[in-house]
Amino acid sequence: MTDDRQLRKAASSTENGARGQRADVAGDLPRSIGRPATRALAEAGITSLDELARLSEAELASLHGIGPKAVAILRDALAAHR
Repeated sequence: MTDDRQLRKAASSTENGARGQRADVAGDLPRSIGRPATRALAEAGITSLDELARLSEAELASLHGIGPKAVAILRDALAAHR
């Protein structure tokens, strides 16, 4: 393998590893909300359902990456969590 190929492979592995870590950061949030929603919540400092419960539905929906499907999934998860 050439050096260039090795560098691209290493970069790809690092990116995949970072994505895997973000999933771990999601705590008890449902994975079914998708990666964009999980990233949006992590960037807002929300990593658990307890932290999520402090947000209004409007605040949640205003986060870039959180769509109507994710809001519905999170609403159901919060109801089951309580």
